[in-house]
Amino acid sequence: MSYRFACKQFTELSIHELYDILNLRNEVFVLEQNCVFVDTDYKDQKAWHLMLYNEDSALLGYTRLIPEGISYPNYTSIGRVVNHPAFRNQGVGKLIMEKSIDKIYELFGKNYSIKIGAQLYLEKFYESFGFKRVGDVYDEDGIDHIHMIKA
Repeated sequence: MSYRFACKQFTELSIHELYDILNLRNEVFVLEQNCVFVDTDYKDQKAWHLMLYNEDSALLGYTRLIPEGISYPNYTSIGRVVNHPAFRNQGVGKLIMEKSIDKIYELFGKNYSIKIGAQLYLEKFYESFGFKRVGDVYDEDGIDHIHMIKA
């Protein structure tokens, strides 16, 4: 299977791209995880949006890349990490995270470490990219999370 990445600022997204992003985020974070929350948190407008497509132009994975100081003081961040349920266990999550780390360094430099709020069950996944847990488990919208940092 061949893949293609696109990375755009909010104002560069087409209405179709934005719709696909919000649809995927809602499908996974709201419906699949049975979590009622407001996904539109006004960080999207300040973020870069990394999208992973297959050869049929289906959105398989997505992250938003957040500059320093928006989510965390003195850290850049990768958020809303999601991959399409129909394409799980095919390496999509690994591909999108590898590209997200590379792209965040390309966009914002390596002056800041990357901090994420990760769902607890994905701790080992993020550790495989060099993230380390900091702090205790916390509840976010009924799901256990942890903060992790990649220095």
